[in-house]
Amino acid sequence: MLGIGEEKEEVIQTMKDLVGVGCDVLTIGQYLQPTKKHLPVQRFVHPDEFAELRTIGYELGFDYVESGPLVRSSYHSEKHVIKGWGRNKYLEELALKK
Repeated sequence: MLGIGEEKEEVIQTMKDLVGVGCDVLTIGQYLQPTKKHLPVQRFVHPDEFAELRTIGYELGFDYVESGPLVRSSYHSEKHVIKGWGRNKYLEELALKK
């Protein structure tokens, strides 16, 4: 979850660490304060930053990356288990942009 005071460099280093230990699925979403008793939101992350982190995730070697303001760990989870599905979709998107 983003928006609770983390720095971009910390997020990217965490992503590298996860790839380094064999993690191949990553979900990144916006932290939302559930009640007044919980930590407040420090900032709302722009969708462009989520898109950038998705790209970085694939460049680092993740097989599946979901990154967006409303993403939660179960978001599109049925696709997480299909080896190569996320990476292939990402590569198709890149090809269409050329």
